[in-house]
Amino acid sequence: MKTPIIVTKKINAPTEKVWKALTDKNEMQLWYFDIPDFEAEIGKSFDFYEPGEEKKYLHRIEILEIIENQKLKHTWFYPSFSDLKTAVTWELEADGDGTKVTLIHEGTENLKDLGEGFSNESFTQGWNEIIGQSLKLYLENQ
Repeated sequence: MKTPIIVTKKINAPTEKVWKALTDKNEMQLWYFDIPDFEAEIGKSFDFYEPGEEKKYLHRIEILEIIENQKLKHTWFYPSFSDLKTAVTWELEADGDGTKVTLIHEGTENLKDLGEGFSNESFTQGWNEIIGQSLKLYLENQ
């Protein structure tokens, strides 16, 4: 069954502030990943590693779609492990004085044979921590 991972969280920050945190490389490194050459431009591709010294997982993303302050869609894959790609969509929606952030990760079944770290459970836990803790704390404690 090809069911996408969907994580939705409300963040007590305006949509423009959330968008900047998602698309400004200087802000991204404070809560997400350090991607020194990141530019929010369709067709751009970037390689980066998870935080820490281990550098076990080379990540690659390519920007597929941008609707400013509303939607950012990019591929998400691990070229050292597989050529199969997944897609991550960040959707932002004003919600009172905050923003509803919905992340949709499609195609994770393509990576299931790569091991425990690539399971739907692992991705779901990771996205919940990234959005519900890292992004939320970063934006709400500024």
